[in-house]
Amino acid sequence: MANLNERLAKYAELIVRVGVNVQKGQEVFVSASIEIAELVRLVAAKAYEAGAGNVHVDWTDEALSRLKYEKAADDVFTRFPEWETAKRNDFVARSAAFISFFSPNPDLLKGIDPTRIGNYQKASGQGLEEFRRAVQSDKVSWTVVAASTKDWAVKVFPNSGSSEEAVDKLWGAIFQAVRLEADDPVKAWQEHDANLHKKSDWLNEQRFAKLQYCAPGTELTVGLSEKHIWVAASSVNEKGITFMANMPTEEVFTVPLKTSVNGYVSSTKPLSYGGNLIDGFKLTFENGRIVGVEAEKGQENLQQLIDTDEGSHYLGEVALVPHGSPISQSNVLFLNTLFDENASNHLAIGSGYAFNVEGGKTMTPEELAASGVNSSVAHVDFMIGSAEMDIDGVRADGTIVPVFRKGNWAF
Repeated sequence: MANLNERLAKYAELIVRVGVNVQKGQEVFVSASIEIAELVRLVAAKAYEAGAGNVHVDWTDEALSRLKYEKAADDVFTRFPEWETAKRNDFVARSAAFISFFSPNPDLLKGIDPTRIGNYQKASGQGLEEFRRAVQSDKVSWTVVAASTKDWAVKVFPNSGSSEEAVDKLWGAIFQAVRLEADDPVKAWQEHDANLHKKSDWLNEQRFAKLQYCAPGTELTVGLSEKHIWVAASSVNEKGITFMANMPTEEVFTVPLKTSVNGYVSSTKPLSYGGNLIDGFKLTFENGRIVGVEAEKGQENLQQLIDTDEGSHYLGEVALVPHGSPISQSNVLFLNTLFDENASNHLAIGSGYAFNVEGGKTMTPEELAASGVNSSVAHVDFMIGSAEMDIDGVRADGTIVPVFRKGNWAF
């Protein structure tokens, strides 16, 4: 790709300035694969130029991760290191900014015993409970971004002439999705943020009691808390600093009422979870709880996810994304939830975000539960949108208001 280094530098600056909006003296915690070390160094440089204090990088290596799942003892996957927990909690206590690069090989753990994967997902979820609460209540600034890697790129662009060509194509798709090709990417994000907030403002004005979904394979009713808040794009941490939690983002989302989801819903895109792909699945709900699970591919992995804990049998997020979103219109299946969820309406199995209810950022777990917010060590989005999906909002008095028609906004 021509001028890749120049574009990577622009991308790094966008992550630092718009993603986490680094402040003078603020520490930065970066999670990334060793494969993207060059980009991580650029991010660190841009963070220091913005006045950051210490920039700490938490490195991962997929080859080592695979080896661990293949060869380690079973009990390794049932516990999470206390020092890992303490490290993140310490950075939270110092109001650090968290940057997470999410670029996994969708088939990294193909063939691995799903019980091992499920056990470690549960153990790590429990170990990072305090960190997760900080993120889900916007106590700290955080952003999830991606970088093109070989194993991911060849899955997305399998017909490329070489792995290098696939990596270049994926970089191009990422840059388009995060608006890096705009004349002024920062301004483009400000305008995009404002447009998404117009949608969330309208939804908050409606005070819907529930949403009704209708599409091939889907007949679902999702109840909403009386205190629910629709949120879009930028967020504000406890110190009043604005940040962008996901880059890209095309969604407007809120929290469902835990025990008020009924009907069935079918996936419309593969779900990359725990190093495996889950596809062609259908979930059935009664009074909020998942009571039926069917999948054409990866059923055992999906069942392990749902059985993580009691809360993973319920939903924690309902998100609206038009079929006409730029990522959807690119016709690229990313096999990466960060991107695919921004091409499709989606739901999330597991925990809900505290900031999606009035006063939720300062609520205790018990108060959040009383407001109908689900709690779980899991939070996994899955895609359900299509060009054939209609969604109606229903007010408490029974008034029905079209929200989506044929996959796109109806207002």
